[in-house]
Amino acid sequence: MKFWLRIIINAVLFMALAGFFKADFYVSSVWVALLASLVLALLNAAVKPILMILSLPITVITLGLFSIVINGLMLQLTSFFVGANFRFSSFGMSMLIAVLMSLCNAILSSYVGHQDRSD
Repeated sequence: MKFWLRIIINAVLFMALAGFFKADFYVSSVWVALLASLVLALLNAAVKPILMILSLPITVITLGLFSIVINGLMLQLTSFFVGANFRFSSFGMSMLIAVLMSLCNAILSSYVGHQDRSD
């Protein structure tokens, strides 16, 4: 259930950020946002660990800031697999969207992910 909740949250974030950055980030519909969110989750599970291991030296040198580049690359890969209905104007824009999505996910996970365990 938590997996599908994150998929829906990311789809809503895609739609909100596409509305905010109309000229630079395009999502054609809610269904495309859901598809892109699912593709991003699959890429994060399959490809991102390999990229993190390969880029470990530069990530250590930059004190973890290179992970923003990796997140932007994951969004660009998502755009490639989803097609023309989900696109960014530049790689810099995909990195900005990655940072904003990371911040929003961190804030939302602190509210949504915890259940009261008072038993």
